[in-house]
Amino acid sequence: MSVQTMVPFVDLKAQYQTIRDDVRAEVDNVFESTQFILGDAVEKFERDFATYLGAKHVIGVGSGLDALRLALEAAGVGAGDEVIIPANTFIATALGVSATGAKPVLVDCREDTYQIDPALIEQAITPRTKVIMPVHLYGQSADIAAIIEIARNHKLEVIEDAAQAHGARFLGQRCGTFGLAGCFSFYPGKNLGAYGDGGAVVTNDDDFAKKLNSLRNYGQKQKYVHVEKGTNSRLDTVQAAILNVKLRHLDDWNAARRAHAAIYSDSLADKFIVPALDPRSEHIFHLYVVRTRNRDELQKHLNSRGIQTGIHYPIPIHLQEAYRDLGLEKGSFPVTEKLADEIVSLPMFAELSHHQIELVLEALSTL
Repeated sequence: MSVQTMVPFVDLKAQYQTIRDDVRAEVDNVFESTQFILGDAVEKFERDFATYLGAKHVIGVGSGLDALRLALEAAGVGAGDEVIIPANTFIATALGVSATGAKPVLVDCREDTYQIDPALIEQAITPRTKVIMPVHLYGQSADIAAIIEIARNHKLEVIEDAAQAHGARFLGQRCGTFGLAGCFSFYPGKNLGAYGDGGAVVTNDDDFAKKLNSLRNYGQKQKYVHVEKGTNSRLDTVQAAILNVKLRHLDDWNAARRAHAAIYSDSLADKFIVPALDPRSEHIFHLYVVRTRNRDELQKHLNSRGIQTGIHYPIPIHLQEAYRDLGLEKGSFPVTEKLADEIVSLPMFAELSHHQIELVLEALSTL
């Protein structure tokens, strides 16, 4: 007999119920206009998200993975090049590199913040390195100041993977706006999520933005005039309409996540390793991740109480079958591998109630 879910890991329905009328009205507007491809709602979202981030350009694309791939391609990355990425990240970061024909070069993470370790980046740079791609993991900024300095010293570009950092800041500046480009995913479970796939590339470079606009739309300069071999990866107008509604709530939702995280950390710090906060960064807690050596026991215990959890991520990229060709064995990235064995993500979403948080904390107190 299955256990009734008392606290879901993410509750998209709870969020939808708070914005349902606005979402339906915006979607109806798209249907009435019949502007289904690169319609007005896409232009509005690109303009408003750019304003929100403090950037010049946002180019909506089909997914977060496409954002990574197309940003790298627009930066001139291709076969024979290398791109430095963290070992501790979702596989999409590496897949975006591989899709260009380049090689992902992995760097271990810091044990406190779980972000790519800037102290290890320089030794990974080779004559083939073209881009450093940090990930703002779990909703907290990587040490982007140190990374930008390293890139400048070696004449490299920085393209940020901000797929988990919608609205996060570093020293007051929004993540995704530090390098040549920033890449976002609008997967439904994100802090700013659509109701399907979607992504965007952010940049302050006019020529780069022009290149992205062409690449996402068949390499067109204008209709039926194709200046390069592009692809079809355009943010869907219906999804853009939904994102237009959600963007208005993003800061409030992020503030709620931070409040939930503070309650978790205050209550759990004596029992688990809770998230370390970089004082320069405004964490938006896409995920709330704790560490324990008894993860299986913890998950089983919480599941028996109807509390869902997640693991981000149980198998590091270098130990995945898909990346066997990198020739990296167990032990190559000790911090990342330790985290893969110990991390567990607790329920985290803006609409999480105090009662639900109490259920989680009560269950953990009896572990």
